[in-house]
Amino acid sequence: MPPHALSPWRLSVAPMMDWTDRHCRFLHRLLSRRTLLYTEMVTTGALLHGDQARHLDFDACEHPVALQLGGSEPADLAQCAKLAESWGYDEVNLNCGCPSPRVQRGAFGACLMGEPQLVADCVKAMRDASSLPVTVKHRIGIDRIERYEFVRDFVGTVAEAGCSVFIVHARNAWLDGLSPKDNRDIPPLRYELVHRLKREFPLLTIAINGGIKDEAVIEEQLRHVDGVMVGRHAYHEPWSLAEWDARFFGEPARALSREALEEAWMDYLERLHAQGQGWALAMRHALGLWNGLPGARRWRQVWSDHRLKTLPPRAVQAQATEARLGGARQAA
Repeated sequence: MPPHALSPWRLSVAPMMDWTDRHCRFLHRLLSRRTLLYTEMVTTGALLHGDQARHLDFDACEHPVALQLGGSEPADLAQCAKLAESWGYDEVNLNCGCPSPRVQRGAFGACLMGEPQLVADCVKAMRDASSLPVTVKHRIGIDRIERYEFVRDFVGTVAEAGCSVFIVHARNAWLDGLSPKDNRDIPPLRYELVHRLKREFPLLTIAINGGIKDEAVIEEQLRHVDGVMVGRHAYHEPWSLAEWDARFFGEPARALSREALEEAWMDYLERLHAQGQGWALAMRHALGLWNGLPGARRWRQVWSDHRLKTLPPRAVQAQATEARLGGARQAA
Protein backbone atom coordinates (compact mmCIF):
# COMPACT_ATOMS: atom_id res chain seq x y z
CA MET A 1 0.00 0.00 0.00
CA PRO A 2 1.49 3.36 -0.97
CA PRO A 3 2.25 5.72 1.95
CA HIS A 4 -0.37 8.27 0.87
CA ALA A 5 -3.10 5.60 1.24
CA LEU A 6 -2.28 4.85 4.87
CA SER A 7 -4.52 6.16 7.61
CA PRO A 8 -3.39 9.42 9.28
CA TRP A 9 -4.03 7.55 12.55
CA ARG A 10 -1.80 4.60 11.62
CA LEU A 11 0.73 5.52 14.30
CA SER A 12 0.53 8.15 17.02
CA VAL A 13 2.01 9.13 20.37
CA ALA A 14 -0.58 9.24 23.12
CA PRO A 15 -1.56 12.40 24.97
CA MET A 16 0.12 12.09 28.38
CA MET A 17 -0.34 14.62 31.18
CA ASP A 18 2.89 16.39 32.18
CA TRP A 19 4.75 14.63 29.38
CA THR A 20 3.58 15.44 25.85
CA ASP A 21 4.11 19.18 26.03
CA ARG A 22 5.45 21.19 23.09
CA HIS A 23 9.07 20.36 23.96
CA CYS A 24 8.37 16.63 23.96
CA ARG A 25 6.54 16.92 20.65
CA PHE A 26 9.44 18.84 19.10
CA LEU A 27 11.79 16.00 20.09
CA HIS A 28 9.46 13.35 18.66
CA ARG A 29 9.11 15.27 15.41
CA LEU A 30 12.89 15.29 15.01
CA LEU A 31 12.62 11.50 14.95
CA SER A 32 9.53 10.86 12.83
CA ARG A 33 7.85 12.93 10.12
CA ARG A 34 4.65 10.90 9.89
CA THR A 35 3.72 9.93 13.45
CA LEU A 36 0.67 11.85 14.67
CA LEU A 37 1.40 13.80 17.87
CA TYR A 38 -1.09 14.79 20.57
CA THR A 39 -1.04 17.52 23.17
CA GLU A 40 -1.60 16.85 26.82
CA MET A 41 -5.27 17.00 27.71
CA VAL A 42 -6.38 20.64 28.05
CA THR A 43 -9.65 21.38 29.81
CA THR A 44 -12.22 23.66 28.25
CA GLY A 45 -12.08 25.85 31.34
CA ALA A 46 -8.34 26.35 31.00
CA LEU A 47 -8.77 27.47 27.40
CA LEU A 48 -11.82 29.67 27.83
CA HIS A 49 -10.74 31.32 31.06
CA GLY A 50 -6.96 30.91 31.17
CA ASP A 51 -3.81 31.60 29.18
CA GLN A 52 -4.67 30.35 25.70
CA ALA A 53 -1.20 30.89 24.28
CA ARG A 54 0.42 28.82 27.03
CA HIS A 55 -1.87 25.88 26.25
CA LEU A 56 -2.15 26.18 22.48
CA ASP A 57 1.12 27.52 21.08
CA PHE A 58 3.23 25.02 19.17
CA ASP A 59 6.02 24.92 16.61
CA ALA A 60 4.98 24.54 12.98
CA CYS A 61 7.33 21.57 12.67
CA GLU A 62 5.04 19.57 14.98
CA HIS A 63 2.42 18.94 12.25
CA PRO A 64 0.51 16.69 12.15
CA VAL A 65 -0.53 17.60 15.70
CA ALA A 66 -3.86 17.16 17.49
CA LEU A 67 -5.34 19.01 20.44
CA GLN A 68 -6.95 16.83 23.10
CA LEU A 69 -9.76 18.45 25.06
CA GLY A 70 -11.31 17.58 28.40
CA GLY A 71 -14.86 18.75 28.93
CA SER A 72 -18.52 17.80 28.80
CA GLU A 73 -20.40 20.98 27.87
CA PRO A 74 -21.16 20.97 24.13
CA ALA A 75 -21.10 24.77 23.85
CA ASP A 76 -17.73 25.04 25.60
CA LEU A 77 -16.25 22.25 23.50
CA ALA A 78 -17.54 23.95 20.36
CA GLN A 79 -15.72 27.16 21.30
CA CYS A 80 -12.54 25.21 21.98
CA ALA A 81 -12.82 23.37 18.65
CA LYS A 82 -12.96 26.78 16.97
CA LEU A 83 -9.82 27.77 18.87
CA ALA A 84 -8.07 24.58 17.78
CA GLU A 85 -8.83 25.39 14.16
CA SER A 86 -7.78 29.03 14.44
CA TRP A 87 -4.47 28.03 16.05
CA GLY A 88 -3.75 25.61 13.22
CA TYR A 89 -4.21 22.17 14.77
CA ASP A 90 -4.89 19.21 12.48
CA GLU A 91 -7.45 17.47 14.69
CA VAL A 92 -9.41 17.92 17.90
CA ASN A 93 -9.84 14.93 20.21
CA LEU A 94 -12.32 14.48 23.06
CA ASN A 95 -11.02 12.68 26.14
CA CYS A 96 -13.46 10.00 27.31
CA GLY A 97 -10.83 7.83 28.96
CA CYS A 98 -9.08 9.67 31.80
CA PRO A 99 -10.06 8.13 35.17
CA SER A 100 -8.52 10.66 37.57
CA PRO A 101 -10.71 11.86 40.49
CA ARG A 102 -10.12 15.49 39.50
CA VAL A 103 -11.42 14.81 36.01
CA GLN A 104 -14.40 12.88 37.41
CA ARG A 105 -15.30 15.86 39.62
CA GLY A 106 -15.46 17.89 36.43
CA ALA A 107 -17.85 15.26 35.00
CA PHE A 108 -15.70 14.42 32.00
CA GLY A 109 -13.03 11.91 31.02
CA ALA A 110 -13.88 8.22 31.41
CA CYS A 111 -17.15 8.85 33.24
CA LEU A 112 -18.53 10.21 29.94
CA MET A 113 -18.68 6.63 28.68
CA GLY A 114 -21.76 6.27 30.86
CA GLU A 115 -23.44 9.07 28.88
CA PRO A 116 -22.98 8.23 25.20
CA GLN A 117 -25.73 10.59 24.06
CA LEU A 118 -24.00 13.50 25.79
CA VAL A 119 -20.75 12.55 24.05
CA ALA A 120 -22.65 12.46 20.76
CA ASP A 121 -24.00 15.94 21.47
CA CYS A 122 -20.48 17.16 22.24
CA VAL A 123 -19.12 15.69 19.02
CA LYS A 124 -21.92 17.24 16.96
CA ALA A 125 -21.34 20.67 18.52
CA MET A 126 -17.60 20.45 17.83
CA ARG A 127 -18.15 19.33 14.24
CA ASP A 128 -20.65 22.12 13.64
CA ALA A 129 -18.17 24.69 14.98
CA SER A 130 -15.05 23.52 13.15
CA SER A 131 -13.94 21.82 9.95
CA LEU A 132 -11.29 19.80 11.83
CA PRO A 133 -11.63 16.03 12.26
CA VAL A 134 -13.25 15.38 15.65
CA THR A 135 -12.06 12.14 17.24
CA VAL A 136 -12.79 10.40 20.53
CA LYS A 137 -10.38 8.55 22.83
CA HIS A 138 -12.06 6.20 25.27
CA ARG A 139 -11.81 2.96 27.23
CA ILE A 140 -13.51 -0.39 26.59
CA GLY A 141 -15.61 0.02 29.72
CA ILE A 142 -15.92 1.65 33.13
CA ASP A 143 -15.72 0.03 36.54
CA ARG A 144 -16.79 -3.63 36.36
CA ILE A 145 -18.83 -3.24 33.17
CA GLU A 146 -16.99 -5.71 30.94
CA ARG A 147 -19.66 -6.53 28.36
CA TYR A 148 -18.60 -5.90 24.78
CA GLU A 149 -22.07 -4.49 24.13
CA PHE A 150 -21.29 -1.51 26.40
CA VAL A 151 -18.41 -0.21 24.28
CA ARG A 152 -20.15 -1.25 21.06
CA ASP A 153 -23.21 0.83 21.91
CA PHE A 154 -21.04 3.77 22.99
CA VAL A 155 -19.19 3.76 19.67
CA GLY A 156 -22.40 3.29 17.69
CA THR A 157 -24.14 6.21 19.39
CA VAL A 158 -21.20 8.59 19.00
CA ALA A 159 -20.63 7.52 15.39
CA GLU A 160 -24.20 8.57 14.57
CA ALA A 161 -23.19 12.13 15.52
CA GLY A 162 -20.52 12.08 12.82
CA CYS A 163 -17.41 10.83 14.63
CA SER A 164 -15.56 8.38 12.42
CA VAL A 165 -12.30 7.94 14.38
CA PHE A 166 -12.14 6.16 17.74
CA ILE A 167 -8.94 5.60 19.69
CA VAL A 168 -9.60 2.80 22.15
CA HIS A 169 -7.56 2.15 25.29
CA ALA A 170 -8.09 -1.60 25.63
CA ARG A 171 -8.64 -1.51 29.40
CA ASN A 172 -11.57 -0.63 31.59
CA ALA A 173 -11.32 2.53 33.67
CA TRP A 174 -12.03 1.76 37.32
CA LEU A 175 -13.43 5.03 38.57
CA ASP A 176 -13.32 4.14 42.26
CA GLY A 177 -10.40 2.67 44.17
CA LEU A 178 -7.59 2.95 41.63
CA SER A 179 -5.21 5.82 40.98
CA PRO A 180 -4.68 7.02 37.40
CA LYS A 181 -1.32 5.22 37.44
CA ASP A 182 -2.90 1.94 38.57
CA ASN A 183 -5.61 2.39 35.93
CA ARG A 184 -2.87 2.15 33.30
CA ASP A 185 -1.70 -1.24 34.60
CA ILE A 186 -4.18 -3.15 36.76
CA PRO A 187 -7.36 -3.49 34.66
CA PRO A 188 -6.56 -6.28 32.20
CA LEU A 189 -5.86 -5.55 28.56
CA ARG A 190 -8.54 -6.95 26.26
CA TYR A 191 -7.30 -6.29 22.76
CA GLU A 192 -9.85 -8.68 21.30
CA LEU A 193 -12.69 -6.27 22.12
CA VAL A 194 -11.03 -3.52 20.07
CA HIS A 195 -10.47 -5.94 17.19
CA ARG A 196 -14.14 -6.87 17.39
CA LEU A 197 -15.12 -3.20 17.16
CA LYS A 198 -13.20 -2.93 13.90
CA ARG A 199 -14.91 -6.00 12.52
CA GLU A 200 -18.35 -4.70 13.53
CA PHE A 201 -17.70 -1.12 12.34
CA PRO A 202 -15.55 -1.65 9.24
CA LEU A 203 -16.17 1.89 7.89
CA LEU A 204 -14.91 3.55 11.09
CA THR A 205 -11.24 4.19 11.84
CA ILE A 206 -10.36 2.22 14.96
CA ALA A 207 -6.97 2.74 16.62
CA ILE A 208 -5.79 0.76 19.64
CA ASN A 209 -3.95 1.99 22.74
CA GLY A 210 -2.69 0.39 25.91
CA GLY A 211 0.35 -1.73 26.78
CA ILE A 212 2.11 -1.29 23.41
CA LYS A 213 5.69 -1.97 24.45
CA ASP A 214 7.64 -2.60 21.26
CA GLU A 215 7.54 -2.44 17.49
CA ALA A 216 6.63 -6.13 17.13
CA VAL A 217 3.41 -5.47 19.06
CA ILE A 218 2.67 -2.47 16.81
CA GLU A 219 3.05 -4.67 13.73
CA GLU A 220 0.79 -7.34 15.18
CA GLN A 221 -1.93 -4.86 16.12
CA LEU A 222 -1.89 -3.25 12.67
CA ARG A 223 -3.10 -6.60 11.31
CA HIS A 224 -6.39 -6.06 13.18
CA VAL A 225 -7.02 -2.31 13.42
CA ASP A 226 -6.35 0.88 11.47
CA GLY A 227 -3.90 2.46 13.86
CA VAL A 228 -1.83 2.11 17.02
CA MET A 229 -1.34 4.78 19.67
CA VAL A 230 1.83 4.33 21.72
CA GLY A 231 2.30 5.90 25.14
CA ARG A 232 5.03 5.16 27.65
CA HIS A 233 7.18 3.16 25.22
CA ALA A 234 7.48 6.19 22.93
CA TYR A 235 8.26 8.48 25.85
CA HIS A 236 10.83 6.36 27.67
CA GLU A 237 12.49 5.01 24.51
CA PRO A 238 12.39 8.00 22.15
CA TRP A 239 14.99 6.57 19.78
CA SER A 240 12.45 3.88 18.81
CA LEU A 241 10.59 6.54 16.81
CA ALA A 242 13.56 6.85 14.46
CA GLU A 243 12.53 3.69 12.60
CA TRP A 244 8.78 4.28 12.50
CA ASP A 245 8.59 6.19 9.20
CA ALA A 246 10.40 3.43 7.33
CA ARG A 247 8.86 0.49 9.16
CA PHE A 248 5.23 1.58 9.33
CA PHE A 249 4.81 4.19 6.58
CA GLY A 250 7.14 2.86 3.89
CA GLU A 251 9.04 6.14 3.77
CA PRO A 252 12.76 6.82 4.21
CA ALA A 253 13.79 7.08 7.83
CA ARG A 254 15.34 10.32 8.93
CA ALA A 255 19.05 9.82 8.31
CA LEU A 256 20.04 10.63 11.87
CA SER A 257 22.47 8.95 14.18
CA ARG A 258 21.88 9.37 17.90
CA GLU A 259 24.76 11.83 17.91
CA ALA A 260 23.15 13.87 15.13
CA LEU A 261 19.81 13.83 16.90
CA GLU A 262 21.45 15.02 20.09
CA GLU A 263 23.02 17.90 18.16
CA ALA A 264 19.67 18.93 16.68
CA TRP A 265 18.13 18.74 20.16
CA MET A 266 20.96 20.88 21.55
CA ASP A 267 20.16 23.54 18.95
CA TYR A 268 16.61 23.59 20.30
CA LEU A 269 17.73 23.76 23.94
CA GLU A 270 20.14 26.57 23.11
CA ARG A 271 17.28 28.56 21.58
CA LEU A 272 15.29 28.13 24.78
CA HIS A 273 18.30 29.19 26.83
CA ALA A 274 18.84 32.29 24.66
CA GLN A 275 15.19 33.24 25.20
CA GLY A 276 15.67 33.07 28.96
CA GLN A 277 13.64 29.87 29.31
CA GLY A 278 14.88 27.07 31.48
CA TRP A 279 15.98 24.14 29.33
CA ALA A 280 15.75 21.47 32.05
CA LEU A 281 12.00 20.97 31.69
CA ALA A 282 12.53 20.24 28.01
CA MET A 283 15.59 18.05 28.51
CA ARG A 284 13.73 15.63 30.78
CA HIS A 285 11.90 14.32 27.70
CA ALA A 286 15.18 13.22 26.10
CA LEU A 287 16.73 11.36 29.03
CA GLY A 288 16.04 8.01 27.38
CA LEU A 289 17.95 8.86 24.19
CA TRP A 290 20.91 6.57 24.90
CA ASN A 291 18.98 3.84 26.71
CA GLY A 292 20.40 0.37 26.21
CA LEU A 293 23.88 1.56 25.27
CA PRO A 294 27.02 1.64 27.43
CA GLY A 295 27.41 4.90 29.31
CA ALA A 296 23.71 5.82 29.13
CA ARG A 297 23.26 5.92 32.90
CA ARG A 298 26.21 8.29 33.37
CA TRP A 299 24.88 10.52 30.58
CA ARG A 300 21.48 10.72 32.30
CA GLN A 301 23.07 11.46 35.64
CA VAL A 302 24.89 14.51 34.30
CA TRP A 303 21.76 15.89 32.63
CA SER A 304 19.77 15.28 35.83
CA ASP A 305 22.23 17.17 38.07
CA HIS A 306 20.26 20.19 39.29
CA ARG A 307 23.52 22.07 39.96
CA LEU A 308 24.14 22.31 36.21
CA LYS A 309 20.75 23.67 35.17
CA THR A 310 21.89 27.29 34.98
CA LEU A 311 24.69 26.48 32.51
CA PRO A 312 24.26 26.72 28.73
CA PRO A 313 23.03 23.37 27.36
CA ARG A 314 26.14 22.70 25.29
CA ALA A 315 28.34 23.13 28.37
CA VAL A 316 26.33 20.39 30.08
CA GLN A 317 26.39 18.31 26.91
CA ALA A 318 30.19 18.32 26.95
CA GLN A 319 30.20 16.89 30.47
CA ALA A 320 27.47 14.36 29.66
CA THR A 321 29.24 13.15 26.52
CA GLU A 322 32.51 12.74 28.38
CA ALA A 323 30.74 10.74 31.06
CA ARG A 324 28.94 8.57 28.49
CA LEU A 325 32.09 7.80 26.52
CA GLY A 326 33.96 7.04 29.73
CA GLY A 327 31.27 4.59 30.74
CA ALA A 328 31.37 2.99 27.32
CA ARG A 329 35.14 2.55 27.53
CA GLN A 330 34.80 0.89 30.93
CA ALA A 331 32.11 -1.44 29.63
CA ALA A 332 34.33 -2.44 26.72
